[in-house]
Amino acid sequence: MRLRPIAALSTVAIAMLLLAGCGSTAEPDASETPSASDDLCAALPDPGEASDSVTVEGDPGTPSTATFTAPLEFTEPQVTIVAEGEGDPVESGDFISYAFTAYSAETGDEIITIGYEPGEVMPSQVSAESPLGQILGCPAPGQRVVAALPASETADAEIYVFDVLSTVPTVATGEPQELSEGMPEVTVAEDGAPSVTIGDTGTPDETEVATAKKGDGYTVQEGDYVLIQYHGVRVSNGEVFDSTWDRGGVPIAEQTTRFVEGFQKALVGQTVGSQVVAVIPPAEGYGEGEINEDDLVGETLVFVVDILGAQKAAATE
Repeated sequence: MRLRPIAALSTVAIAMLLLAGCGSTAEPDASETPSASDDLCAALPDPGEASDSVTVEGDPGTPSTATFTAPLEFTEPQVTIVAEGEGDPVESGDFISYAFTAYSAETGDEIITIGYEPGEVMPSQVSAESPLGQILGCPAPGQRVVAALPASETADAEIYVFDVLSTVPTVATGEPQELSEGMPEVTVAEDGAPSVTIGDTGTPDETEVATAKKGDGYTVQEGDYVLIQYHGVRVSNGEVFDSTWDRGGVPIAEQTTRFVEGFQKALVGQTVGSQVVAVIPPAEGYGEGEINEDDLVGETLVFVVDILGAQKAAATE
């Protein structure tokens, strides 16, 4: 999905961008992931009279109150850093969690506050070409900025107070758990990529799900959007048929209801930060029938899924 320049974004558009590509079935291409962090730092707009004039109250990481003399008039994006972060700066290609409050530049009225509660905002990947990168540059976690975004043909001028909450790992970081008897064995490489040993795994009557790592984040609900890594294996021959790890380890974002029934069962009720293992029979996978080399009909499948982020479906409505 190609993103528009930040000057063309409205509050609604940015709210949709919080999904970080949710609703799109396009698979990310790891070869397109930017690596030039210097370019990311250079993407930060300069401060200006408008962004400098905003007074912000409240601690970074909590909802803010911004005051300014309205209307503010400006024609180019302006960003003023009001609180520096701590730790290592974000690098191009990293995922971050963030929150913001938006205000009308015309009236000074608050429009929306979002991202400070679990499940409100999906982690997003930043680059010099992404809207977030063009607003935040290469911040360290904890940074707060005031962004003045000018009016366009489709959006009024708006003032944002952005908080960078944290960088988001692209692997599950929950507490390791013992898998139940009969589940396939999962080993994890140093980069987080899983491998599966099928062993005595059979074909259950319905999907069996076990938690390999237990996260402490938001609990995924039916219809939510999720940011995940996954690794899929055929029980019949132990071969990998699909894996985000084989595409550069770049997570994908999608709505839970877009997956097959068994995969949905592996997501709903799980917490962000968890790694789950699911054994999915054909009836809850890709259907019964003749097994062939070109599709997954008739196959019992094993998925290892790392749940990295989630956003309530209601946040997009």
